[in-house]
Amino acid sequence: MEKEIVSNPVIWAPSDERVKSSQMYKFIKTINEKNNLNIQNFTELHTWSIENKADFWLSIWEFFEIKGLKGIKPYIEPLNEMPGSKFFPNGKVNYAENMLSGDVSGPAIVFKSEDKIRKEVSWKDLKAQVSTLANFMKKQGVAKGDRVAAYMPNMPETVIMMLATSSIGAIFSSASPDFGVNGVLDRFGQIEPKILITTDGYWYNGKEINITNKVIEVVKALPSLQKIVLVPLLGIEIDYNNNKIIDYNAILNQYSTNKMFFEPLSLSDPLYIMFSSGTTGKPKCIVHSNGGILLKHLVEMGLHSNAKKGSRVFYFTTCGWMMWNWLVSGLLLKSTIYLYDGSPFFPNPEILWDFVDSEEINFMGVSAKYIDALSKENINIIDKYKLKTLETIGSTGSPLIHESFDYIYSCIKKDVSVASLSGGTDIVGCFIGGNPMSVVRRGEIQGPILGMDVHVYDDNAKSLKNEKGELVCVNSFPSMPLYFWNDNNNEKYHDAYFNKYKNVWCHGDYILKTENNGFIIFGRSDATLNPGGVRIGTAEIYRQVEQVKEVLEGLVIGQIWKGDTRVVLFVKLKENSNLTQELIDEIKSKIKIGASPRHVPEKIIAVNDIPRTKSGKIAELAVRDIIHNKQINNITALANPECLEEYKSINELNT
Repeated sequence: MEKEIVSNPVIWAPSDERVKSSQMYKFIKTINEKNNLNIQNFTELHTWSIENKADFWLSIWEFFEIKGLKGIKPYIEPLNEMPGSKFFPNGKVNYAENMLSGDVSGPAIVFKSEDKIRKEVSWKDLKAQVSTLANFMKKQGVAKGDRVAAYMPNMPETVIMMLATSSIGAIFSSASPDFGVNGVLDRFGQIEPKILITTDGYWYNGKEINITNKVIEVVKALPSLQKIVLVPLLGIEIDYNNNKIIDYNAILNQYSTNKMFFEPLSLSDPLYIMFSSGTTGKPKCIVHSNGGILLKHLVEMGLHSNAKKGSRVFYFTTCGWMMWNWLVSGLLLKSTIYLYDGSPFFPNPEILWDFVDSEEINFMGVSAKYIDALSKENINIIDKYKLKTLETIGSTGSPLIHESFDYIYSCIKKDVSVASLSGGTDIVGCFIGGNPMSVVRRGEIQGPILGMDVHVYDDNAKSLKNEKGELVCVNSFPSMPLYFWNDNNNEKYHDAYFNKYKNVWCHGDYILKTENNGFIIFGRSDATLNPGGVRIGTAEIYRQVEQVKEVLEGLVIGQIWKGDTRVVLFVKLKENSNLTQELIDEIKSKIKIGASPRHVPEKIIAVNDIPRTKSGKIAELAVRDIIHNKQINNITALANPECLEEYKSINELNT
């Protein structure tokens, strides 16, 4: 059988002026001059970054003028061992120092909490607060390697505490305030933090959400805590009889200092502990490195996202999603970072675009599901907002379907680069994504990230094109995790990424490389369907279902049935819509014509809600386990676990 040639039409191309004003173009000119090369485009640049790995990462260090010591050669040792390669193994850097170095004026952070608060933090004030928080923590005995945790909204104090933690060589970890007590303890209980920064509550959908009772329970269950730093947001009275609690503003008064201190760290000293979603057990605690994040984010923010001094960078995220850690690295480029906390649909569906327009933002990032939701409601942005300064719309969290590309260009902005990104918490970054020099093709991720040798493998480790397979990276890169917390002999770490192919990172995404060297993702490998032994990606079905106007969202699983697997589709319908036989037939027809007859579900069932993780990803595995009467080990990982009850007693699954 001949493989399909996948080639999608070009729907946007950068102007010559835009290409030549980009950081990536300047980077090419720099390395061409230094190495007597003649690199002309992104594809040639990417090839050079793979074939000249040590030179590429050295060039990143020098181009962005990293503050620190490179150390003596070799700059990568060993050159390609996963895990194991160390980048600048004899070097010294501090992530916070690189954020706060230099003399920059104007706002470093702009924060908005729905329609309640707008606040700016200047670069000068940011440095003063970071030095004060660092001074406070050192006085509490917090030292290199200790853990500091944030149970916080996406607000400036969270960023400030992270920078203060990094400056003294401690390890930072965060969770958002919508997490329940068990969800927080499943994470922070494993890493035993000395300091917790938290708040009294937050606003969501125009309502005050008081979390003080949750905070009290969390504090009681974490005996490792020496101090709890409380940032008042709602102004709720809290009993200060607990001598461990100290008000954030009291710290600014009592420990004030302008003296900055940065612990010289090796590039492989820990910076963050991040958490897997935890839907199959307690979340894995993934430890990430100080220098690895620094190098990787300079590439992704500084080259691929074109962030630079004076840029305005915004990603709609919470502190429980890795995109928060990605966003704050905008400070490395001396960009202003924009934090938005609250509902993206309150008081109206245009609120984020109002924010982007009024703040004159250059890079806006959202989840693919957010774009889908706007499209479903036919929200017209293009006639209401000029978005003059907006250059790039980033999208991640799940595949951005072809029709969402159409929606952006017809209903949001015509002259904008749509950068669909894919990576994960595992690497606090991307394997594939957008870049400012290449065209955008409908439904495709533009290409690999510089320094990442990404392939699509079949089961025999053969590299594929125009055929679906596993997303792999065959070279080491700086933001590989250092290790998992409390993981004896790196067993869980090895099993997570290196079990399938030796010395090759297998990420667990089911993917295709197109004729244009772009990529299309079809879902998670562990959620792929196998009816009749044929492998089907869930995203292929979602793309068709989401075009049916009565359907808000779908979730598809494979149910073991009579010795085979049958495809079952659950749909959440719009208000006042019913799953009639006519609608079932329409959905099936849409899937059959748009995907293939093999993709058509045997069962389509209406449900009240679709379970999702805290970061908004559909929890397919949780539903699959429920209907097969398997235990869900960590229900606290879900944002709406109560909706799973409905899936336990669906009679149609028994016929």
